Amino acid sequence: MADSKGVITLVGRKKLCMAHSGDAELPKIAKMAWGDGGVDESGEPKATTGNEVGLYNKLLEKEIEGHTYTNEEQTTCRYSGTLEAGELTGKEISEMGLLDEAGDLIAYRTFRRKGKDEDIPQTYDMDEIF
Repeated sequence: MADSKGVITLVGRKKLCMAHSGDAELPKIAKMAWGDGGVDESGEPKATTGNEVGLYNKLLEKEIEGHTYTNEEQTTCRYSGTLEAGELTGKEISEMGLLDEAGDLIAYRTFRRKGKDEDIPQTYDMDEIF
């Protein structure tokens, strides 16, 4: 199986580098996006490279519902978003991403298809690990 772990994209790494040097401000993570283009023709998650600039087939993006730090050192931040009942009914979600306030894809992940029923919300968490 291809490596489908989430990655911080090249754009995200560039923004971090420029912010650390003082040459740019770092926009906050603002949205989560979901799509159904994260698997290959056999249904396996596509490999993530970090060179992604968008989802393969974005279906929806929404404001982040919240975030938490998942370790004492505060080097992992978990962002949460929910597909509500009635959203993306019948779709098979297989990719997700975090977008910053500028609309750039900062982190990206592929995974096996997750079917979306009409009456059941689905909550997704995505960790940004430093």
